Amino acid sequence: MTPLRVSVVIASRGRPGALRLCLTALAQSRHPAFEVVVVTDAEGAAALAPWGDRIRVRRCDEANIGRARNIGVEAAAGEVVAFLDDDALPEPGWLAALTAPFEDETVAAAGGFVRGPGHLGWQWRARAAFADGSCRELVLEDDAPVVLRGRLGRGIKTEGTNMAVRRGVLTAMGGFDPAYRFYLDETDLNLRLAAMGACTAIVPLAQVHHGYLASPRRRDDRVPRDLSDIGASLAVFLRRHGARLDGNARIDAERMAQRQRLLHHMGWGRIAPGDVGRLMASFEAGVSEGRLRPLERLVPLDEPPPAFAPLLDPAPAQPSVWLSARPFTARAQMAEAAQIAERGHVVTLLVLWPDARRHRLRFDPRGVWVQSGGLFGPSLPGDPAFRRWRYAERAAFEEARQRTQRDPGGTAN
Repeated sequence: MTPLRVSVVIASRGRPGALRLCLTALAQSRHPAFEVVVVTDAEGAAALAPWGDRIRVRRCDEANIGRARNIGVEAAAGEVVAFLDDDALPEPGWLAALTAPFEDETVAAAGGFVRGPGHLGWQWRARAAFADGSCRELVLEDDAPVVLRGRLGRGIKTEGTNMAVRRGVLTAMGGFDPAYRFYLDETDLNLRLAAMGACTAIVPLAQVHHGYLASPRRRDDRVPRDLSDIGASLAVFLRRHGARLDGNARIDAERMAQRQRLLHHMGWGRIAPGDVGRLMASFEAGVSEGRLRPLERLVPLDEPPPAFAPLLDPAPAQPSVWLSARPFTARAQMAEAAQIAERGHVVTLLVLWPDARRHRLRFDPRGVWVQSGGLFGPSLPGDPAFRRWRYAERAAFEEARQRTQRDPGGTAN
């Protein structure tokens, strides 16, 4: 069967270093036919010069994630459009897993799971989205993909940094709503898909690692700098979807949640007491602006697709490689790992310390996945804080666990 052609759209603004790292990880994808469209500002466009014409670049100097994604959709030639943030690192098996459910013609969209930055815990998994902008966890039986149908007022949540939609469906419904400049844009799309009765696949093994890089809206430690876009987007969302709801009650609940969030940061010394009032004032200003923001009538995107331009030709076929090291040999092993990665292999280096520290994950710019932690320490949420292992046994266990992500043809325990 001929694989579906996929366009990966990345909306990036002012973070060229993160974008380069994201693209380096994406280039390890085991999907056989994908192209990359980057929508960015002048700074980001300049950083893409080393990729030449392998990446389709479009400019968007406006800080508006919905509009940027629509520009990317119009520039996409694939039958399916996948979305990724510039501060995300996709696993090599991500794209193949995320797009496999589209072999079922009834599937209009798909979403995967998102791990947090550095650690191996979860940011987001399966959720349902509702007409007041809230979400609720969905419990899945195992890691197998599941196809769910939404209904009016209840959508299947996909995350903007790990989702895919059929291009024809997206263009027919007018793409993303540019009234959402930062927040709730994908949730709005989920509710609109649900109102159509569309099916969405949740794919647990389609995984990305998502960071929280500094921006005008937040610091890299997740402390907010401004809450106006959150307030404005929520007000817009309630105008779009919450006509039968008590919008004031929902905004009151969000107001309380944001205040508790700020008090938590203040308790840890990340912000001063005076910052709480200033940031809450920005939330109120955003709500007021969002209640008056002009809402465009969404019309089909009619830009004809260009010719398909795959990022890699052919796709990587070299087997994945796992290396392990103790701290005193890690530097030498890292040099070897980088050389192997340069030859086109997906390489994971496991560094095991003689203690029980929690495991961390990073992606080296040279193309190596580096997991480090204690020989006896936990790697995943729910692992015991201490478990006795032999070195070779722990290395083999971690390799088997990672195989579905780094070597999609393999099997995992």
